[in-house]
Amino acid sequence: MLEFGRFFDRRIIALERMTRLREWTQSVLPDPLLALEPASADASFRRYFRAVTAAGPHIVMDAPPSHEDCRPWLHVARLFRAAGANTPDILAENLEEGFLLISDLGSTTYLMALDDTSADRLYRDANAALVKIQAASRPGELPDYDRALLERELRLFPDWYLAKHLNVTLSPEQQDVMEAAFEKILANNLAQPRVFVHRDWHSRNLMVTEPDNPGVIDFQDAVYGPITYDLASLYKDAYIRWEEDRVLDWVVRYWEAARKAGLPVHADFGEFYRDFEWMGVQRHIKVLGIFARLCHRDGKDGYLKDMPLVMDYLRRACGRYNGLGDFLRLLDEIEGKAVEVGYTF
Repeated sequence: MLEFGRFFDRRIIALERMTRLREWTQSVLPDPLLALEPASADASFRRYFRAVTAAGPHIVMDAPPSHEDCRPWLHVARLFRAAGANTPDILAENLEEGFLLISDLGSTTYLMALDDTSADRLYRDANAALVKIQAASRPGELPDYDRALLERELRLFPDWYLAKHLNVTLSPEQQDVMEAAFEKILANNLAQPRVFVHRDWHSRNLMVTEPDNPGVIDFQDAVYGPITYDLASLYKDAYIRWEEDRVLDWVVRYWEAARKAGLPVHADFGEFYRDFEWMGVQRHIKVLGIFARLCHRDGKDGYLKDMPLVMDYLRRACGRYNGLGDFLRLLDEIEGKAVEVGYTF
């Protein structure tokens, strides 16, 4: 009975918030509201609604202040837009309630549109937009992607992927292997030149918005950090796989454009690609932890199906570079335990 009461209270609170959201939206729209429909949700507490009017649709963001702060989103939206990226235009804001009215970038993500025919064009546009953002970089505008944050992300792997998802406890020797690998990964990441980093620059957060393509969303966690991070997010995407020779071509094209724009990429492409791969290793380790946390803490098990691709990226990169071989063997040992408890990669 107590649980039912809590559910009922939460339901009332949600309905009251939805009423306030609708009233605020009607008060700031340039035209009468015809419908307010769910547009999307993400891995956070934010929700998005499409406000339909006779003059066209707008997007309403619902970000409860008790869980989300709209100010980083607003700051990055303006920062990236000033750099030439196509972020949503901010039409009205209510920070006290956590409501924003923004322009509608449509409903077609890169993930929906990517195929063998469209990929070269879409990724060319994504590279161009990324170079614009990075060329506008300057310290002090965004939080530093420093050692503490990079390491905190790596810790998601033992805390959530190993302990919670696989129920695996590392031996002291295995713990030493993991710690040594983490130190090598961090050393590479922190040695890279730093730029503005979107931090989730992938096929679900890039929208097809011709002719000003791509539309850029979900950038509120942007930081100032390693130059290869967003590239690794894009071409080692947890939601879509491409042949490695094709990825290599797209990365080369980014590198050429970045050099032409004066960005601080390594003059030797081989060294740059190595940094790209090592940055990917950090991200893959983090993402495995995040997907496990989304499942076991937040009840969002839809991300589990994407774990095998992320693990494959991680294993392939660890098999290529000196310094990560012991960690690859650790993954082999973990895989054996995972199979015993019914998980597969």
